[in-house]
Amino acid sequence: MKRMRLKPFLAVAGAAIFLCGLTAFGQTATQREALIERAKSLELDTPYVPPPGDPFEHHASGFAKTMCSAVFITGLDPDFAAENVGYFTAPYAERAKLGKPVVDRVKKEVHVSLPNGVKRTARYLGSQGCVTLPTGKDKLEFTPVVVKSRLPDASKHQWPMGDVLPKGPLPAGIDAVKLKQAIDAAFEPATGLTAAFVVTWKGRLIAERYGEGITATTPLESWSMGKSLTATLMGILIKRGVYDLWQPAPVPEWQGQGDPRGKIRIADIMHMSSGIRIRAPQDPDYDRTGPYPDHVYLYTGGVNSFQYAATRPLQWPPNTVGRYRNTDPVLINYLVRLGVEKKLREEYLSFPQRALFDKIGIRTMVMETDPYGNFLTQGYEFASGRDWARLGNLYLQDGVWNGERILPEGFVKFVSTLAPAWEADKRPIYGGFFWINGDGAFPVPKEAYYMAGAGGQTTLIIPSHDLVVVRLGHFKGSAAGDRAFKKSLALLIEAVPDR
Repeated sequence: MKRMRLKPFLAVAGAAIFLCGLTAFGQTATQREALIERAKSLELDTPYVPPPGDPFEHHASGFAKTMCSAVFITGLDPDFAAENVGYFTAPYAERAKLGKPVVDRVKKEVHVSLPNGVKRTARYLGSQGCVTLPTGKDKLEFTPVVVKSRLPDASKHQWPMGDVLPKGPLPAGIDAVKLKQAIDAAFEPATGLTAAFVVTWKGRLIAERYGEGITATTPLESWSMGKSLTATLMGILIKRGVYDLWQPAPVPEWQGQGDPRGKIRIADIMHMSSGIRIRAPQDPDYDRTGPYPDHVYLYTGGVNSFQYAATRPLQWPPNTVGRYRNTDPVLINYLVRLGVEKKLREEYLSFPQRALFDKIGIRTMVMETDPYGNFLTQGYEFASGRDWARLGNLYLQDGVWNGERILPEGFVKFVSTLAPAWEADKRPIYGGFFWINGDGAFPVPKEAYYMAGAGGQTTLIIPSHDLVVVRLGHFKGSAAGDRAFKKSLALLIEAVPDR
């Protein structure tokens, strides 16, 4: 078990923390008002029905799940995890109001109790990670599957298919002093809680470092980087002819005659511009005093997430307004399941390992589900820094790995190109389940694009410099970690030549 230096378990003053993807959009009040007004001018007359249940129970659900994954997947000390990990579905300020998590190592469960006696439980299932049980239920609605990698022993094979690194000097043109300074900067100050930092150049791993108790194979909280993983699975299905990017999304619940949602294309969903009506913390008009956000309920509700997302109405016509909302990756995951089971006639839960991970050397990825066995990889997945670097390099190489085209031609360009609805909103920051550095949020070229997750999780792809940079950290250190990451990137860009 990994033990960390502990700090007192105190609640942070103020409102609950809701961060996902980026730490902030950096909007001025004027820009935010313009976004709100434009959205209102396009809004459809459809009802909003908030998520059912007690928000405090949802917080307990999120806390139990976060703790379960931290203890049984990452191997963290429970006290450290309660203090530092995963505030998104279990806001830090709310944790002090809940009972201390009880870790049952025999049953591999974590229980969190509310003052009224209600208990929420998360159970470790092995290959499917940890799943939160619905309130009052002890059984899942699916049978877990043991997912086995077909990859050989990583310690006996060269990077990137294995973990053996070259012993020779750094490639010519790389400034070793600046490179070391960049790595050092990523871990300063210690309060940034950086857990993993991995750098590859032209596919070669040229630098890495890990935090206390973390190794090159430790699966770490990754949050919304999983949206980019979801995009990758859809890309594989498109390559195999199951779907077309520009076809109307064949969501079963939308196939009724005259249903306006039937016009939503797969591309619109991946552009985070489906127009589906929910509440999300990054909405410009988000009100923290309002109902519990659906965006988070899709993690904590213990419901069939696919059915929930598919039964929300339209708020705007598709491809008109860009909003960062979990309904969209959940819907793509829904289509992935339908495509794998109905079209390919293959087993769903092991499909990512067979179709992707085994092909590019990924061994540590754990994709978690809801109680119905639906992947929740809008943000519930764990992987090592090296494995995220492998996925980043698949994109740097235009979807080709060892001569095999895994993603269809043009797909990498699609995910890394500004989405039309976000362009209309004058926010040059989102593509197809990937963020874009169009606003210069990072000190690297604006053409760079990246996977991003709550708490400072990032896999940054910089084609102009042949770089993939992975930074993973414990959630509590995200503010200091973000500053450290930017300082590190500025040094790293000076350390390697551009094309």
